[in-house]
Amino acid sequence: MTTQQPLAVGLIGAGRMGSFHAETLARRLPGVRLAAVADPALGAARCLTDRLGCPTAYTEIGELLADPEVDAVVIATPARTHADLVEAAARAGKAVYCEKPMATTLADADRAIAAAAAAGVPLQVGFNRRYDAGFRAAHEKVAAGAIGTPHLLRSLTRDPKLADPAPIPPWTIFLETLIHDFDTLRYLNPGAEPAEVFAWADALVRPDFKDRGLLDTAVVTIRFDNGALATAEASFQAVYGYDVRGEVFGSAGMLTLGDIRRTHLTSYGAEGIAAECVTYDQDLFHDAYVAELADFADSVRSARTPTATGEDARAALTIALAAVRSVQEGAPVHLKDSRLGHTGT
Repeated sequence: MTTQQPLAVGLIGAGRMGSFHAETLARRLPGVRLAAVADPALGAARCLTDRLGCPTAYTEIGELLADPEVDAVVIATPARTHADLVEAAARAGKAVYCEKPMATTLADADRAIAAAAAAGVPLQVGFNRRYDAGFRAAHEKVAAGAIGTPHLLRSLTRDPKLADPAPIPPWTIFLETLIHDFDTLRYLNPGAEPAEVFAWADALVRPDFKDRGLLDTAVVTIRFDNGALATAEASFQAVYGYDVRGEVFGSAGMLTLGDIRRTHLTSYGAEGIAAECVTYDQDLFHDAYVAELADFADSVRSARTPTATGEDARAALTIALAAVRSVQEGAPVHLKDSRLGHTGT
């Protein structure tokens, strides 16, 4: 690849998020092209390539990784496959963007990070809130000392509806939902690392699925090594919309971020005051999703470290595994606990 040639990116996984990323690669980023799509379901891959004018569809991921026309890959497959695919892509010499979580155990996270380092390729993880304008501005203000020393932090994710919980793996609320909030809290408290975690979780939306390990409501408290105290919370049933917000309270001020309103229009009528709310993550974080792939492409071209690294993914996973352990044991968990390499499920 020369600096004049478009960056050729292959997509692995043609599902909901993969399809959005494919459109971004094909249509939204100058100097980038969608070179190939791989998905075990050829129909899904072919439908996407035909719609976007991409020349190649594979059912075998190994064929995409062996394709000399592909410079980098975007991995948007189920979480359980991520670490193996990161390792395989890195060994094939491809730069790697991987959706969160990068892994579900610390051993797998370490293996993925080591593979990218050994191959000398960038490894970026899909923590989209780092690319949202409001979250990024808050990070920069905290880092510049604008609110003094952080004392209290909060991050929350509330999904609009739990339609069919049956296919959701156990501990999803920590490993795949709150993983964003855990990264966000680290991002909003730069230079500090979590030291202790205590979590509560239950099946309040669908109690009938509790015996399957599906917990749909959770609160996690985190003590950081700089003394700051943080709270992360999640629910799988926000009837009003897709709700993502954050707050940082410091010795010299406070920052609040996140707005679920589709526009700044507020309606005043006989039924009261109302605003139209966003109900879909690709609407709320549309620009952030595009920006993170733009950052990935730039990191590949310039050989610089991406904004959201494999090490960031490992740190967020450590908090998630500590939260799982805390729920299992009903007690705080120190981040140096040697048992955090697995969830015990």
